[in-house]
Amino acid sequence: MAHILILAALPEEADALFSGTGERIGGLFAQRRLAVGGDRLTIATCGLGKVNAALCAGTLAGDADMLLMTGTCGSLGAAPGAYWLAEALQHDYGAVQPGLFRRYRAGEWPIGDAGEAHFSAMPDPGLGLPHARIASGDSFVACPDAAADLSSLGATLVDMEVGAVAQVAARLGKPWAAVKAVTDEANGDSAGDFHANLVRAARVAGQAIERLIVTI
Repeated sequence: MAHILILAALPEEADALFSGTGERIGGLFAQRRLAVGGDRLTIATCGLGKVNAALCAGTLAGDADMLLMTGTCGSLGAAPGAYWLAEALQHDYGAVQPGLFRRYRAGEWPIGDAGEAHFSAMPDPGLGLPHARIASGDSFVACPDAAADLSSLGATLVDMEVGAVAQVAARLGKPWAAVKAVTDEANGDSAGDFHANLVRAARVAGQAIERLIVTI
């Protein structure tokens, strides 16, 4: 029996996954534990941002065989819907140089040649979702200029957590994957769009994660 740790930033995102099932556990991070298809699942609400995501993943991943993340994200030109996040990077990790912010892979020396900044997820088992690179950072992006800058990194989605979960998984030597669904377009309407679309998008991502659990 495999133990799969699934993180969600918000309660709405966690509750959209295998809704109404499992045993609720309190503590530093709210958790729900259940068994599905012979696997043991822990669904944890980590809170917003990279520190919360990394702390939750590091605290609960000790005996986990795999780290997953579900939830919502902003679009940097991607169409509405859910995406398999094949690559994740942290857009606010790097080096400030005159007239330039150079991104590096999180945790590596931000000096010299930058190389690839992203972490790669485990292979897609065949969910049929479009693949995307997501840029994660500790800011809610609601600005077209900032969105354009992130697009230059090859990212088509933006959030505040997946890049940190990917870094933890890499450090622990565990496979990781993430599915997120779009709530907004990272522009001036994003705050309202996020709240209006949160529950719907969380369920779209949750349904894909449920199919993933059955598939792997």
